[in-house]
Amino acid sequence: MSRLKEYYNSKIVPILMEEFGIKNKMGVPKLVKINVNVGIGDLTKNKEGKEKLEQDFNNICGQKLSERRAKISVASFSVRQGMVVGLGATLRKNRMYDFFDKFVNIVLPRLRDFRGVKVSGFDNYGNYTIGLTDHTVFPEIDTSKSAPAHGFEITFVTNAKDQEKGKRLLELLGMPFKKKDK
Repeated sequence: MSRLKEYYNSKIVPILMEEFGIKNKMGVPKLVKINVNVGIGDLTKNKEGKEKLEQDFNNICGQKLSERRAKISVASFSVRQGMVVGLGATLRKNRMYDFFDKFVNIVLPRLRDFRGVKVSGFDNYGNYTIGLTDHTVFPEIDTSKSAPAHGFEITFVTNAKDQEKGKRLLELLGMPFKKKDK
């Protein structure tokens, strides 16, 4: 079992039950999955660059990413229906907790001028989405052999049902949100 999952079960569940008045452990908000999505943009025409980028994200996620294909053709972007336009992975269980732990404790502190993540990334159901502009901040990436810096987005999916519970869950798991200026 992952270190973060053990911490969630032993420390976070009782705190959330007390704060929100939840009587049953099954009703406590939890992290369900993490989605990692990468748009490949100009690399659709560059096979070698696409393969390097795919290998980088396979290393970051710890699993093979699936290809995301265009649903419709868009002539102004030279995109045809069925063309690969992105890569994506869904992380669950131990892999999800390991990724979250690595993201919060290793990757975010490596970002330049990092002051915390914005609170505005929540949807109405307690899910949080964050976009990064550079994938080379992950420790698995050797910058001399990797694809050029590439942006991607990560969505932390919870079963919290509202923003307040989702934010509190991620806060207790270690997500460093920006402090409000006074």
